[in-house]
Amino acid sequence: MLIYEGKSVYGGIAIGKIKFFQNKSQTVKRIHTPDTASELSRFKSSVSNAEKQLKQLYNKACTEVGTDNAAIFEIHQIMLNDDDFLDSIENIIAGEEVNAEYAVAVTGDNFSKMFASMEDAYIRARAADVKDISERLIRILSGVDESGIDTDEPVIIVAEDIAPSETVQLDKSKVLAFVTAKGSANSHTSILARTMNIPAIIGAEITDEHNGSLAVVDGFSGKVYINPDEELLLEMKNKVLEEKEKRELLNTLRGKENITLDGTKVDIFANIGNVSDLALVLENDADGIGLFRSEFIYLERDSFPTEDEQFAIYKSVAQTMGDKKVIIRTLDIGADKQADYFCLCKEENPAMGLRAIRLCLTRPDIFKVQLKALFRAAVFGNISIMYPMITSVNEIKAIKNIVAEVEQELRNAKISYRVPEQGIMIETPAAAILSDKLANEVSFFSIGTNDLSQYTMAIDRQNSCLDEFFDPHSEAVMRMIELTVKNAHNAGIWVGICGELGADTSMTERFLRMGVDELSVSPPKVLSVRKRVRELNLGI
Repeated sequence: MLIYEGKSVYGGIAIGKIKFFQNKSQTVKRIHTPDTASELSRFKSSVSNAEKQLKQLYNKACTEVGTDNAAIFEIHQIMLNDDDFLDSIENIIAGEEVNAEYAVAVTGDNFSKMFASMEDAYIRARAADVKDISERLIRILSGVDESGIDTDEPVIIVAEDIAPSETVQLDKSKVLAFVTAKGSANSHTSILARTMNIPAIIGAEITDEHNGSLAVVDGFSGKVYINPDEELLLEMKNKVLEEKEKRELLNTLRGKENITLDGTKVDIFANIGNVSDLALVLENDADGIGLFRSEFIYLERDSFPTEDEQFAIYKSVAQTMGDKKVIIRTLDIGADKQADYFCLCKEENPAMGLRAIRLCLTRPDIFKVQLKALFRAAVFGNISIMYPMITSVNEIKAIKNIVAEVEQELRNAKISYRVPEQGIMIETPAAAILSDKLANEVSFFSIGTNDLSQYTMAIDRQNSCLDEFFDPHSEAVMRMIELTVKNAHNAGIWVGICGELGADTSMTERFLRMGVDELSVSPPKVLSVRKRVRELNLGI
C-alpha cells in the first residue's frame, strides 16, 4: 500500500479506480518524416474520423439541446472540409517532410490568428472553431481520447491540474473524486469540486504508473491510499456509512426555517454553475439561488452563446425555481476562467486585469446580448442580476446607460421583457470602502469573500505556494464585511455573502450578529448551515 499526501479541498471518502485525466491541449513536436505519402494517408484518415465524431456529436446535441444549439458541430464539419485549410496542411506535410500533427498545429495556429485579427465579430469567433478542429485532428492522430476520461464506471480523477472549463465539461456521474498535483484550495476548480459534493485533494503528485489502480481518497485528511489493504478498506467503508448517516440526519431539516433560537431569520441560498446543478439545489432545499455563475455557459462552449440560447437557459432556471429568487451574476470571464474565443490578450496579472465588468463595459456587444437574454427571462420568474468586480460609482452609471439602451432595443423590437432587481458584488476593497455611495445606486449587495480576501490581503488565491499565508478569517476582511453590511442597511438595501466563507459554520454566528441577511453556499452545504443557524441564540 502506498500513501500520497496532499491538501484537502473538500472532505469525504471515495473508493474506486484511478483514471488519469488527459488535458485537451497537446504538445506537438516537429518530426522529420520522409515517407510523406504515408503521412498524407494518415492525415486523410484523421479527417474522416473527425467527420464521424462531429456527426455523432451533432446528433447527440440535437437530442439533448435542440438543433439550434447543435449547429456549432455542423459549422465544424464545414470548416473541416475547407479546401484552403486542407491544402495548407497537405502542403506542409509534403513540402517540409514533417509529421501530420505538426502540419495541423501550424495550420491551425495560422488560420486562428488570421480569423482573430478580423474586425467582424462573427469571423473572429471562428478563430476558436479552427483551434477546436485542429486539436480534434491532433487528438485523433495521437490516439488520445477527446473527453479526457473514457470509462464505464465512476473513477477517481488524477491530473497535474484541471482548468475550470475542463472541469465543467466532465461527466459528473463518472467522477468519484479529484486529486491534482497543482492547484489552489481557493481556485474555481476547487470551488466546483465543493459544488459537486465530491472529495478533492491538491498537491498530491501521483505518477501515471498507478493508472487503473484501486485507491481510497480521504478528503478529510488529504491522503490518497493506493492499493489499500483490507484493514484500511474496511475502515474507510465504515467512514462512508458514517457520512451517509450524517447526511440522513441533516435531511430531517428539509422544510424547516432558517431561524435562530431567539427568532432571527436568514435566507440560505445556493451557488450554482449551470442548469445541471438545479437538482442539487432542490435536493438540498435551498431558499433560492444566490449566485448563478453565468460565465460557465461561455466556458462550456467554443463560441459565443446567442441571445436565444442564453434566454432558454435563464428561463429554464427561473421556471424551475418558481417564486424563489434566482440571482444571476453577469459573466466573469478572465483571471483563471479563460475562453479562447474571447481572444483576450495575455496579461502579467490577470486577476487584476481585463475581467468581469471591465470586460463587459469594454465589449458592450457581448454584454448587451446577455442583458437582453436576462431581461427576457425575468418575465418567467424571480430573477435578479448582480454585476461583479465593481470598484466605482462611475462603473454603475455606465452599466445603467447600457441597460437603458438594451431596454430601448427590446421595446423597438416589441419583445416582452422585465428589468429585474439589480445589485453588485462587493469583492474589492474599493467597493467595500465606497459601499455607502454604491448602496444608493443598487438594490442589494452580495459580498464575494473569495476575491475580497484575495485583494484585501494582496494574495493570489490561485497560487498554492501562498496557501499558508491566506487567512480566510482575516480581521481585515471581517472589517470590510462589517462596513459593507452597515452601509447597506443604512441605505435600506439587503446584503448577502456568496463566497466560500458563507458556508463556514464557524463564522455563521459572527455574520448573523453583523446583520447579514442572506448566505449563499454550495448546495451540499445548505442543510449544515441551516443546522448551525437553528442552534444559535443571538440574544445571549
